Amino acid sequence: MVNRSWWPARPCLLALLITATLFAAVPSQGQAKETLIWLLRDFPPLTIFSGPFQGQGAIDKLMPELIARMPQYDHQLMHVNRARGIQMLQDPEVFACDPTLLWTAEREKHILFSIPTYATPANGLVVEQKDHALFVPFITEDGYIDLAALLNSHTVKIGIVAERSYGPLIDKVLKTSTQDNLVLHYGNAAVGSMLQMARMGRFQAMISYWPEARFHAQQQGVPLSELEFYSVKDAPKYQFAHIGCSKTEKGREAMEIINREMRVLRTTRLIGFYAQWMAKPEEYLQDAKTFFDD
Repeated sequence: MVNRSWWPARPCLLALLITATLFAAVPSQGQAKETLIWLLRDFPPLTIFSGPFQGQGAIDKLMPELIARMPQYDHQLMHVNRARGIQMLQDPEVFACDPTLLWTAEREKHILFSIPTYATPANGLVVEQKDHALFVPFITEDGYIDLAALLNSHTVKIGIVAERSYGPLIDKVLKTSTQDNLVLHYGNAAVGSMLQMARMGRFQAMISYWPEARFHAQQQGVPLSELEFYSVKDAPKYQFAHIGCSKTEKGREAMEIINREMRVLRTTRLIGFYAQWMAKPEEYLQDAKTFFDD
């Protein structure tokens, strides 16, 4: 006699096996996502790490909106200095992006760049008013500083941030001038630290964005009347920044999304966020109407 007592259970077992197979074939909603690391440096008024305006910088305000438009990823915000950030972007094992990067031909060899995302007033020379006489011989009739002639005169020392690009013209001048006139800063909050160093006589000027130098001066209680800013001869009025990502397949996939979203966010949100920090916000907003025409 054949024992059939197990037959009713067989269809149930088969159904369980089929269900398990189907669930295995469908990605789980809880499946781990790729983690995109956002490299942020203390770069007021774009990113502000401390003080009463912490988290109120233009890029600080942009990041939650951009991240919300990229739900495909888990996002990690990491604070780095400029040198460390560049090092991580060039590491093929790291999946990272930097939202405040100037394009250079050298960087493009290892870093993927987005469309232009914002324009900042170009870098220039920040000096203390009491040292004005040192720079008079190098100020042109229309008020610009001849940076190459100043450096080649060996009359002053100038502070700069290590691994920072100041734009093609200034970068070229710095690269081709005598390096013993330059004092490099590698730490965090570099411009704020350099402002203090300049006031202590470590050097007589520093290269910076004026909005950045103004922010640090105000935070340190330095009257703006004690500082002078000179645009560099032949440099453009504005420099365009980009988001830079790892030059890998993961980076390319993320950049497609970033470019799509920033075509909207750069005009509808970021221009307004940044204009709030300008010495002349109305002029910036007027100029911004043509920033992305091309």
